[in-house]
Amino acid sequence: MKRLQILLPSMLAIGLVAVAPTVIAAPPSPNDTDPSTQNTHEMGHDLKEATFSVPDGQREISSDLAFQGRLAYQGNYNGFRVIDISAPGNPRLIAHPKCNGDQGDIVVWEHILVRSWNTKRSEDRECGDQIVPAGFEGVHIWDISDPADPQLVGSVELPCGSHTATMAGIDQGDLIIYSNNSSSSGCGVGLDRAGQDALGDFMDVIAVPLGDPGAAHLIHREPLAGPADPLVRTGCHDAGVILGDVNKAVCASADTINVWDISNPRDPVPLVTITEPGVGSSASNGRWHSAGFSWDGEIVVAGWEPGGGGAGECEATDPDLDKSLFFYDAVTGAKLGQWVLPRAQGADENCTIHNYNMIPLRSGADVVVMGNYQAGVWVVDFTDPANARTVGWVDPVSLGPGPFCGGNCQIGGSWSTYWYNNFIFDSDITKGLELFGLSDQARAGAIRLDGLNPQTQEFSINR
Repeated sequence: MKRLQILLPSMLAIGLVAVAPTVIAAPPSPNDTDPSTQNTHEMGHDLKEATFSVPDGQREISSDLAFQGRLAYQGNYNGFRVIDISAPGNPRLIAHPKCNGDQGDIVVWEHILVRSWNTKRSEDRECGDQIVPAGFEGVHIWDISDPADPQLVGSVELPCGSHTATMAGIDQGDLIIYSNNSSSSGCGVGLDRAGQDALGDFMDVIAVPLGDPGAAHLIHREPLAGPADPLVRTGCHDAGVILGDVNKAVCASADTINVWDISNPRDPVPLVTITEPGVGSSASNGRWHSAGFSWDGEIVVAGWEPGGGGAGECEATDPDLDKSLFFYDAVTGAKLGQWVLPRAQGADENCTIHNYNMIPLRSGADVVVMGNYQAGVWVVDFTDPANARTVGWVDPVSLGPGPFCGGNCQIGGSWSTYWYNNFIFDSDITKGLELFGLSDQARAGAIRLDGLNPQTQEFSINR
């Protein structure tokens, strides 16, 4: 029998989850009739329809998630939404601060929220009650002491913008953020891009003082190894962090995954790189998209995004490579296994392995919960990474034909799907926030948390 040592962070509340709490009934959900396994159950929803047809600065498209106690923070292309999830059967919107720059990836810690602004605009925009000058990209810092009335307190301009953001811990009174630029084209300050690195081959390290978050600033620019193919641009798309007694970070970058020792989070030390034949090459029309760790830090879990998320890449005729989640040794980079999406999707369904997290289990088992656009919500046990097995799924019906996917599909589905305190939370691009229950032994002994930034595992579980 495996013995576990659990290193407890400030956000961890000890306790086993045995029975789901009583929930309040909600109106019928658009997912009620979706195909699913019998061990998944629709719980509640807070609907937020996407607005693709309006001008860019007015679009409201749901993106990533973070959690603090009984609140969920849902990123959006126009700000972020604050949702009360204390009644899982009836989540309730309590605030939606506006900030009209995509894509709205978020990190929350205590009274601070950090939001990514990905793309320069040629005209002034707005964030909170402040004007964002033309040419800005980077991160905005919010005070969420009053979740019903968040206040913008600062920003950090970054030459290549911020596609996603990851919390890397607290150091010397600062919240450390790794900002990932996803190889943004045309890097530069403001609208003047001369002399800047057009490849974006780095990860930005930002310090946000806990006592004065408005004084957030860039402290380091970490170079990336790769790419293996000189014809592709590098730059982290997403980064995963595990703290506790592991202290590592992993970056999904072009065709090369980078792994670092972050014992000093301000100055990562490179450890190993990982590549997979066919992933991220100039001929693949895609790149590494997301990466994280098993809870003992021994396995890197990685997904990629063929078609850029706007294509039907999970048809029965598509190669397994295009619809796979990969597992690697975090020390050597050796491949340990590969899970292939077993349920074929249509040409009218954008599909890729997108965003996920691992359930914190006292048993030492490894279980990932993931969102795969229109392939929906999937739960996979990779305790034996060479023989990963499907635990459950919810696969929404197609949104039908549309202008995307080469004129075949509408864009939608699960942007981010995460396990948090007894439930699966699904940030659906076109539907808002969906909650699901999972009645399966695979989730037995899940640890409750005080909060969650899904790309950051604040503690480790030693087997």
